Amino acid sequence: MDAQNRLAASDDMATVARPSSEGRGPLVRPKAGEIRDVLEQEIVTGAWGAGDRLDESALAARFGVSRTPVREAINQLASAALIEQIPNRGAFVRQVGLAQLVEMFEVMAELEGMAGRLAARRADAKALQSLNQAHAACAAAARSRDPDAYYYENERFHHLIYEACGNAFLIAEAKRLHQRLKAYRRLQLRVAQRTPQSLAEHERIVAAITAGHGETAERELRAHVTVQGERFADLVASLNLPGR
Repeated sequence: MDAQNRLAASDDMATVARPSSEGRGPLVRPKAGEIRDVLEQEIVTGAWGAGDRLDESALAARFGVSRTPVREAINQLASAALIEQIPNRGAFVRQVGLAQLVEMFEVMAELEGMAGRLAARRADAKALQSLNQAHAACAAAARSRDPDAYYYENERFHHLIYEACGNAFLIAEAKRLHQRLKAYRRLQLRVAQRTPQSLAEHERIVAAITAGHGETAERELRAHVTVQGERFADLVASLNLPGR
């Protein structure tokens, strides 16, 4: 099926916009971030194939918006290296191979572990308070049973750990790779029981950082990010990756 037909066939996914705060009435129009989330999910699960072109006009019609938020969403996907923008030709899907995905998660685990170890040594009272607040927000999102809501609170939680490490270069590199892996980290939270497991791991991470136990924080964060065993099999089963 070509890209144009896939757009028509997947119109049911265009209801990415959320209901009004009263929980009734027409759906609000999707914003760039929400459009990005839908396209991101479709790319990593194989609904879009490598080399497919993202047509701004067709996507704008699909989501019922102008081309501006679509263009913003495409730029965000480009920053995550999920698409390639070629001058005078357009935006084309890139897909990460299985071997590269494993390598990126390995590096991410090491960066996060290092950030946790340094945060346990350097985090001040304000940073610890923010981290505990972020953990509480993750718990609230977990209770809502909305994996995407949990992901965004989880993202904030991890970014606070980066900030608390006090190493500007490490912060920049961790955030850059976190952005590259966002689609896959978000997708794995849809696996059954992963959200409560993640929350329990957060509890141990917060405890270690608060207690100043750097080696424990490093070990817990490395295990938290590493995708292995059953978790890895579940993630791979959700994807349509080259090299499988």
